[in-house]
Amino acid sequence: MGEEMENNSINTNSTTGDEKHQPAEDGDVKYYTRKQIQAHNMSKDAWLIIHDKVYDITCFLEEHPGGEEVLLEQAGSDATESFEDVGHSTDAREMLEQYYIGELHEDDRKRDCKKEVYITTSKESSSWSTWLIPAVAVAVVGFMYRYYMLEHKSS
Repeated sequence: MGEEMENNSINTNSTTGDEKHQPAEDGDVKYYTRKQIQAHNMSKDAWLIIHDKVYDITCFLEEHPGGEEVLLEQAGSDATESFEDVGHSTDAREMLEQYYIGELHEDDRKRDCKKEVYITTSKESSSWSTWLIPAVAVAVVGFMYRYYMLEHKSS
């Protein structure tokens, strides 16, 4: 039964390098398994996974500012971490969309928990800093005010 479901929900198109992929239209999303994507790891046929989306970047290899070798190292695999580590611009992210061909199949997506960011402060630093900084600011303003008022009274 699991096999039947897999065959019904996974794109079973041929994974040869000869086929041309059109960007998926809304509502017509194609799903690819990691196994299918791994077959596309050569300079004449290179796919990447970035944020669970699949991109055919074959045509972009020669245009990539970092060189095609960087992309070929990631071809056929999940390049999300590498893509984010580089800190690509908004323009690069928009350009990526033209190479979109589908989505990573749900069964192959990483089940990572959302990363939670914890900001920790010790009670000592937060207690003195919450009153010390404003107190110093008030003292400085008070001294400036007194100096200004005394200066103008004596003139």
